[in-house]
Amino acid sequence: MAIKVLERRFIVKQLPLRLILIIPFVLQIFLAVGLTGYFAIRNGQKSVEKATSQLRSEISDRINQQILNYLEKPYIINQVIAAGIAGGQPDVTDIPALEHFYWRLVNQNTVDFLQIATPSGTNILIDRLEEGLIVARTIEEANRLDRQSYRLDERGRRAELLQTQPFDARTRPWYKAALEAGQPIWSEIFVGAATSRVTISLSQPIYSETGNLLGVQSSNFRLSQIHEFLKNVAVGQTGQTFIVDRTGNLIASSKVEQPFKIHDQKLELVPAENSENPVIQATAKALSDQFGSFSQINQIQQFEIQTDSGRQFVQISPLQDGRGINWFSVVVIPEADFMAEINANTRTTILLCFAALITATILGIYTSKWISQPILRLSQASEAIADGAFDQTVNPSNVRELGVLARSFNQMTQQLRESFTALERTNEQLEQRVEERTTELSNTLQELQRTQSQMIQAEKMSSLGQLVAGVAHEINNPVNFIHGNVAHVSQYSQDLLELIQLYQQEFPVPPSAIQAKLDDIELEFLTEDVLKLLASMRVGTERIQEIVKSLRTFSRLDEAQVKEVNIHEGLDSTLMILQHRLKVNTNRPEIQVIRDYGELPLVECYPGQLNQVFMNILVNAIDALEESNTKRTYQELKDHPNQITIRTSTVNTDWVEITIADNGSGMPEAIRQSIFNPFFTTKPIGKGTGMGMSISHQIIVEKHGGKLDCFSTVGEGTEFIIQLPIQLEAHKTTELTSAERSPLPRF
Repeated sequence: MAIKVLERRFIVKQLPLRLILIIPFVLQIFLAVGLTGYFAIRNGQKSVEKATSQLRSEISDRINQQILNYLEKPYIINQVIAAGIAGGQPDVTDIPALEHFYWRLVNQNTVDFLQIATPSGTNILIDRLEEGLIVARTIEEANRLDRQSYRLDERGRRAELLQTQPFDARTRPWYKAALEAGQPIWSEIFVGAATSRVTISLSQPIYSETGNLLGVQSSNFRLSQIHEFLKNVAVGQTGQTFIVDRTGNLIASSKVEQPFKIHDQKLELVPAENSENPVIQATAKALSDQFGSFSQINQIQQFEIQTDSGRQFVQISPLQDGRGINWFSVVVIPEADFMAEINANTRTTILLCFAALITATILGIYTSKWISQPILRLSQASEAIADGAFDQTVNPSNVRELGVLARSFNQMTQQLRESFTALERTNEQLEQRVEERTTELSNTLQELQRTQSQMIQAEKMSSLGQLVAGVAHEINNPVNFIHGNVAHVSQYSQDLLELIQLYQQEFPVPPSAIQAKLDDIELEFLTEDVLKLLASMRVGTERIQEIVKSLRTFSRLDEAQVKEVNIHEGLDSTLMILQHRLKVNTNRPEIQVIRDYGELPLVECYPGQLNQVFMNILVNAIDALEESNTKRTYQELKDHPNQITIRTSTVNTDWVEITIADNGSGMPEAIRQSIFNPFFTTKPIGKGTGMGMSISHQIIVEKHGGKLDCFSTVGEGTEFIIQLPIQLEAHKTTELTSAERSPLPRF
């Protein structure tokens, strides 16, 4: 009896089977649902951070590239105009001709604004107004500082005098900046004297061959173009971008219509920290707190700031063009643009978690009751039998149900294991597909970037070719006229001199008035010098004709796309265009060009594209030589001068080979192996896109079916070897052996 009492007390202290079934089940559901919701939220935040980082980088790269493209166009226009004026075509003193020349450039949409000012005070300005009209503002007489503004008609002639106002270009920021720098340079931001538009000017001094200042050439760039571009750049839903200079002053913004103040034609830049835009103000203060000042930032930086509207993702990138532009582009993306959907999903997840928990609890109670009832009946029957109630009978079906329950549980466990296995396999397949898709998108993005850079490079070369061809055409006509008349002038002068000599023979003692005039004009010196002048003019015109021929050969705009050409002409024309970089300067002697030309047949090719390859390789060779010169003295350069060697030869009767080698410092093997890769460059930001050699490789290999190889040894130099089939289709049926591809000694 005592034993039974103890057993009953022990049973009372034990937990009911129903609670034992419910509590662990509910706790497991709660833990699983909680962890699932937590990791879902956390992964969503990490995805947002990763996505915004990539988006900031892409937007920043796009902004920097577009602004640099804007700034490159004035530089190219200035260089071409300066070269022409320095050579006397057009003449800087011929105001009407120079005014008409500038009008043609503006009328052809080459540029919207051109200006030149001379040391004497003459000034020519051609401007395209927003209404589409083209006006000329000119000071024609030296030291007269009244500038007349004319509306020009469709032929570039003065149609209407608009106004006359005092103006001295020599006091403007762009003129002073160019003289002080002695090279192309951007001026400080200023307000246009006539248009009241905020402008920055790229100006450069133009000197004659004797070093005299001819004038200062300027092309303006209006900051409103950057503002309009930033407004059209999509940065999430509410993000924004802005440009600041090294001192932290605001230059342009996608949200602020006018980021500076103008008082009485004077510009006042506004520090970004004082901007009325709260995001710009908060970003500038965060940058100042983190780096001290904008001048301390030398590379791309990404960070986060907290504002009244929430967390902001920020990237600041240096923006430099090597000619005075030293800005930063800033991209700000609000976290809220990406978190709205994630927060909604989070709330939905929490609600579903609570619903699942409540449902699981209710189901657990009913399930435990359904499971415990047969066991409870079995237990009651067992206790009854233990108490001596032997008349108790246990329905055999109850025992059978327990066996069925055990087997069902085992089957359910097996099914769950199979389900989890299938789920894991499905997850692995999904992850693999995601990785494949990510790789595919990455490759597509790289291909798009590569295609964009190729299009930009092709457009630049096309524009350069059109400009060169146009300049050559405009120069050719007056030069031919002068050259054709020099012979007649020379003959006429010879006849007049012979006539004078005949007079002297017939009248050896002329009247006193004639003798005085002869002494005054120094007849003997005049007779000798006039023939020298005519001979010099003939040599000069012949030289200009050679330059024009080289320009036309380089542009190839008057020839068919595929044509049989003389390779040597393309090489010589390219060297002629690069002559300004080869000649002697204050830092080094002249770069010697050694032409070792063989006998080559006419080669069927794309002349313009082939000239582009020559240009890319020769420019890289000159850059490599100038870089190696920084470690050598002028005397060392004089004793061991820079050299570029060009060799041509035929190989196997069906191929030609062009070798371009320099004696620079060479390149390491790691760089040599990557030189033809897209976007690979060793040049500073803003001086190289990394696409020149990649495009050259495609032109030679894919376009012409040839071969382009590079050999280099550090300390000895670099050699590029171009091999082309003489007939464009020959590469489909003939190939060079390894020995024939490399007939010359390598570095």
